[in-house]
Amino acid sequence: MKRSGPLYTLLAGLLLALFMLSLNATTGTGSSSYGGNAPGTTPPSPTKGTPKPTGSPSASASESPSKKPPPNADYAGRTDDNTSAVSLSLRDGKAIAYFCDGHNTESWLKGDVEDDGSMRLTGKHGAKLNGQLTGKRIRGTVDIDKETWKFTAAKAVKPSGLYRATTEVRGAKLDGGWIVLADGSQVGILKRDGKPAKAPRLDPRTGTVRVDGDVVTARPVTP
Repeated sequence: MKRSGPLYTLLAGLLLALFMLSLNATTGTGSSSYGGNAPGTTPPSPTKGTPKPTGSPSASASESPSKKPPPNADYAGRTDDNTSAVSLSLRDGKAIAYFCDGHNTESWLKGDVEDDGSMRLTGKHGAKLNGQLTGKRIRGTVDIDKETWKFTAAKAVKPSGLYRATTEVRGAKLDGGWIVLADGSQVGILKRDGKPAKAPRLDPRTGTVRVDGDVVTARPVTP
């Protein structure tokens, strides 16, 4: 009877060990079924290299409004030495110009007009016109045959402006250019088969002119 005590103690120890094993199997020490971290564990650090969210574009990144070319208009005026006339027609960023002394020197020039009103026009035989539109006038220079003329051309109001006629009369090829100025005066050259001479007076109301008894029609010039 005295030996039963140790047996009870051993049996109690085995039962306690079985109970602890059963408890560990039930609760577990890993992560829960919802993917959370097990108690006492350290959460993983964020993955390196993850891009940061970008902010909305600033106002300065938006595109600036596009510039517009100078408005469509015609200009006419004289050279500073009053020996010749210059007329220009501007349309949609393009320009065509005519320089004429009314006797034997003339040149047709064309080119682009920049948004700031500057222009560099070119013509045959190296002719050049450099101009700057400021307000209602164009100030610039014309270079022809190694000569340079300074000019000022003011905004023209019809019938002032630039006119041209190209046709054939009595077997002769005609090419005429006229600059009608604000005071009603005209400067022009009419070529017959390439030979220049002072142009007869143009009627700006009808755009007609008489050449060798025939009526020739001149039209406003635009680029």
